[in-house]
Amino acid sequence: MRCHPVALIVLLALGIFFALVPADAQRPTRVPRIGLLDYAPSWEPLRQGLREFGYVEGQNLILEYRPTAGRYERLPALAAELVQLPVDVIVTFGTPSTLAARDATTTIPIVMVAAGDPIGNRLVASLARPEGNITGVSIMGAELSAKRLELLREVVPTVSRVAFLWNPTNLSHVTHFADIQAGAKALGVQLISVEVSRPDEFERALAAMLREGPGALIMTADPMHQLHAGRIVDFASTHRLPTMHQLREHVVAGGLMSYGASLPELLRRGALYVHKILQGTKPAALPVERPMKFELVLNLKTAKALGLMIPPSILVQATEVIR
Repeated sequence: MRCHPVALIVLLALGIFFALVPADAQRPTRVPRIGLLDYAPSWEPLRQGLREFGYVEGQNLILEYRPTAGRYERLPALAAELVQLPVDVIVTFGTPSTLAARDATTTIPIVMVAAGDPIGNRLVASLARPEGNITGVSIMGAELSAKRLELLREVVPTVSRVAFLWNPTNLSHVTHFADIQAGAKALGVQLISVEVSRPDEFERALAAMLREGPGALIMTADPMHQLHAGRIVDFASTHRLPTMHQLREHVVAGGLMSYGASLPELLRRGALYVHKILQGTKPAALPVERPMKFELVLNLKTAKALGLMIPPSILVQATEVIR
């Protein structure tokens, strides 16, 4: 059978075209899938950071949300769901979700955001050389606990009993509690332990705390507690308790003051880690970051309502004052 000259030319042209086109260009581009494990007050800073690198949710990026609604016992199952999909990267918020992801996979990259004590909790071998499949950004919550107590004492110099609201099932809080205990002892302050590990424990724990007669309250950045931050702030306001927080967001909601890293900045830094991993960098090659700067935020409206005068020595240190 003879081939028509025109048909032969067309076949040759098509053969040359497909030979010149790269193999990757002949296949549809795979859309990366990112798992977001547990609750963050807002994932928007992470999404914004990803958009700056060209990733748009629903177009060239799929985000799989797996919140716990404050129930940490759900974390292992939710982490397993993300692994089975599978996702290309798991982004975790806080220490409990990072531990759950670590136990669920040793191969899928994990980017932790706002995790506490990553070395002590055996999430990474070291900050400079994480090894394994985990990297990201720590929050340095425990390391600043004594400093928060000092700042609170400067604003409320007469306080002698301070309640510390923490979650004993959050492993990073074990270090946090030990550090603030040491700080309280050095300042001659009696620390009242207020343990809440489940949402249904708040009412009982806060009522028991009042019976101890605290003069102020310190709150951590535990993800489950953040779900109920408004409730805690309202409770403190009702009972005229000055509060010290780890996150600016709680002061905006009516708390007295906060000192710690910027949560939106930690989430934006997390987006950089995700981008680098999607570009082919291994988590083990990305050192764990610690916050470079800390925010001291004051709410003067709350101070006035409590009858407190913020000392000039504290005002001059503030990065933000809410009037």
